[in-house]
Amino acid sequence: MHIEEKIAFLRQPDIYPDRPKRVEVIETHMSWVFLTERLVYKLKKPVRYEFLDFSTVEARQKDCEWEVNLNRRLAGQVYLGTVPLTIREDGGLQLGGDGQTLDWLVQMHRLPAGRMLDAVIRKGTVDAGDMRKLSQVLTDFYRHSVPLLISPTEYRRRFEEDIQSNLIELSANRYALPKAQVDRLAAAQRQFLAEQGGLLEQRARDGRIIDAHGDLRPQHICLTAPPVIIDCLEFNREFRILDPVDELAYLSMECERLGAAHIGEEILGYYGEAAGDACPVELIGFYKAFRACLRAKIAVWHIADHQVQDHQRWLGLAQTYLDLAERFLRVASMTP
Repeated sequence: MHIEEKIAFLRQPDIYPDRPKRVEVIETHMSWVFLTERLVYKLKKPVRYEFLDFSTVEARQKDCEWEVNLNRRLAGQVYLGTVPLTIREDGGLQLGGDGQTLDWLVQMHRLPAGRMLDAVIRKGTVDAGDMRKLSQVLTDFYRHSVPLLISPTEYRRRFEEDIQSNLIELSANRYALPKAQVDRLAAAQRQFLAEQGGLLEQRARDGRIIDAHGDLRPQHICLTAPPVIIDCLEFNREFRILDPVDELAYLSMECERLGAAHIGEEILGYYGEAAGDACPVELIGFYKAFRACLRAKIAVWHIADHQVQDHQRWLGLAQTYLDLAERFLRVASMTP
């Protein structure tokens, strides 16, 4: 059955257990998301990329299960489980049931949109108490995560490879991004690795690398009581193998992009003090710059998706990330 038929079925309000008046539908790069008043259902697209494979029903089922299990680490009550999309004996589709399984969906409670951190930042209603609670949730998660064995050389090599990958993609003529700026950013990051790469290697020696969230952005944080963090990067474990300071630097960078740099800095400071982790400011600057370049690459990837029409929006976002990366490199004195 084609995915278009599945999507058409899942758009119908009367198939859901809470009988919503309407169903909101959101398309992402890898999923279709269906939102009722109380629930959320996520259907994986049958796609295959270099970094993931959703091309079979079995692969999508496995990923749905991974998504639920991993996200329960930081949003335990939000992720309800997986639900099959089945076909009845009369040939009709059914959400749940015991007929032949055609696909699988993740089922979640719907969170209040107005309490997502990006929305709170845009409204200018960030509360200091909420930020303390969020800092504590993240710090407790990192402190109780089991350190992963990764050699200092391997940890450093990952950044070398990713910097080159970012450079290749961002330099592509089809995006028309400023080549001199892209080259300058890659050169500065390589210089950091050459001169201060030992700081990265020390993080691995100190046992700081863990299985983290992997995509810690404001739009994935909900300031409920207690705060919850959703949408971890479940489909590729390697992308979650991170230094907590790297992940928090990523969040800090995204908060700064939204005009609230102090939020990320406060969370980083809370973690450093509570975890006894005095990470050098130069390394934090490198992490921020690296993450900004990576987000620039992800932004331009949307242009390759034939479904995406607003190319200028994604190019503008990529340029914003590149400008942020240059600022972080200057602050960390990494400009060649």
